Amino acid sequence: MTSNLRWLLTGRVLRSFSTSFLTVIFPLYLARAGYSAAKLGLVLAISGAVTVFLVAGVGLAADAWGRKRMIIGLAALACLGGIGMAWSPMFWVVVLASGLGGVGKGGGAGSGGSWGPVFPAEQPLVADSIEPQNRTQAFGQLSFVGVLAGAAGSLVAGIPELLHAQGLSWLASYRWLFGASSVVALAMILVTLPIREPQHDAHPDQPMTPIPVRRLVGRLGLTNALNGLGFGFLGPLLTYWFYRRYGVGPAEIGIVYTIVNLASAFPYLWSAPLARILGAVRTVVVTRAISLVMLILMVWAPNFWIAGLLYTLRMAFNSLGMPARQSYVMGVSDPRYRSRVSAFGSLPSQVTSMISPAIGGALMDTFLDIPLVGAVVFMGLNLVTYYYAFRNVPAEGEVPKPS
Repeated sequence: MTSNLRWLLTGRVLRSFSTSFLTVIFPLYLARAGYSAAKLGLVLAISGAVTVFLVAGVGLAADAWGRKRMIIGLAALACLGGIGMAWSPMFWVVVLASGLGGVGKGGGAGSGGSWGPVFPAEQPLVADSIEPQNRTQAFGQLSFVGVLAGAAGSLVAGIPELLHAQGLSWLASYRWLFGASSVVALAMILVTLPIREPQHDAHPDQPMTPIPVRRLVGRLGLTNALNGLGFGFLGPLLTYWFYRRYGVGPAEIGIVYTIVNLASAFPYLWSAPLARILGAVRTVVVTRAISLVMLILMVWAPNFWIAGLLYTLRMAFNSLGMPARQSYVMGVSDPRYRSRVSAFGSLPSQVTSMISPAIGGALMDTFLDIPLVGAVVFMGLNLVTYYYAFRNVPAEGEVPKPS
């Protein structure tokens, strides 16, 4: 079923491309429509809650009703979301439309579109479409094309400025791209239709997974909750930290984030060879430990460009371990319940990541480096708990490594 992988790769390209330009233009569109910063934050917060409900819904429904159907349904919702954002800037319209349309649901710089409601349906389909020994490589390819498509999408975000220069109003210029996102969503439906989804019926001879589903979700939930707390300190506040520490503006920060996207692409392809040497769990722990060292060194960076270089290295090492982590979760999950494991194992991180930005923001006036220190502390705890939770649990197709 390797043909499935080609269609899934195409779908990831389309989704990453669309979410990248939507994430850039959406807050600018609302600002042009007269939204204050506080009202914009409220829109994004409620939109995030919509996403949490979608992730949970997909996790519950995809195993029973089909993962392919869920991806098609989410693409249809994204199409409606694009139409809604183009139709009206009214508060509840943009809240629902942005939640359905995938605004900001592709992860941060260098993530390759590896998050959001599609994730719990997409991951199991990838695992079902490839031999276990090639699973990590497939997840690496998926993130690789996602990063490159995301970089292209970021460039498209400059189109409204070109349209405005030709005489269109700012709101009309942005609405053209919202309409384009609906067209991309329709294309996602078309590339999902050819996917063939296997059936995983209960059978007495079916091999047992190395860890029961509830225990697996519990362990993933704990480790991801800690990671979410760390990401919450870092993600939303890092741009502000660069501004406060070095006095730089969006142009300089934009250059660094573009470099981060490009530098994060190729490590996704190197994850599979490293995992064959170290094993999936050790690959995750080693690469993320190095990424945290790079992160804490940013506290002592003498200028913005050195800090940017350290952040780029941090994201590159983080990318190196991500396909191994995704592949490992699928490899230790019962194939019948992979969607709910993916969804409910990751939901705690989305919840906790909403808590730490408020804490970090409140402390920055007295301790400017709290975003970096807080991220390192909680992400470090994540690594320790992750290692002890899974060090003796080999994934399907993986030769156990001595702990």
